[in-house]
Amino acid sequence: MSNLSNKVQLIGNLGQDPEIINLESGSQIAKFSLATTDRYTNKIGEKVTDTQWHRIVAYNGTAKIINEYVKKGNRIGIEGKLTTRAWEDKDGIKRYTTEVVCNEVLLLGGKN
Repeated sequence: MSNLSNKVQLIGNLGQDPEIINLESGSQIAKFSLATTDRYTNKIGEKVTDTQWHRIVAYNGTAKIINEYVKKGNRIGIEGKLTTRAWEDKDGIKRYTTEVVCNEVLLLGGKN
């Protein structure tokens, strides 16, 4: 069960082409947003579509696969873990972001 302590699996569509960062060390980083959509009927019979956006970051081999095969609108599955980063902006205000660090990607093909 310890492998389930921080595990995220999402299937969704990319909102834009991935941002690829090539580091001097030769490492690569891919950053992108993934939209997941839930459709259901509420208590009063209305059809509801709820779209959530997730920040995703991938490194090295996974980033290379994303760079080569993944584009805006593609439907993919990802697996990774949630992480939260903190920093101070230019005005000295502490900011936070939560993102999924992706260690596996599944290419589901096309747009949906």
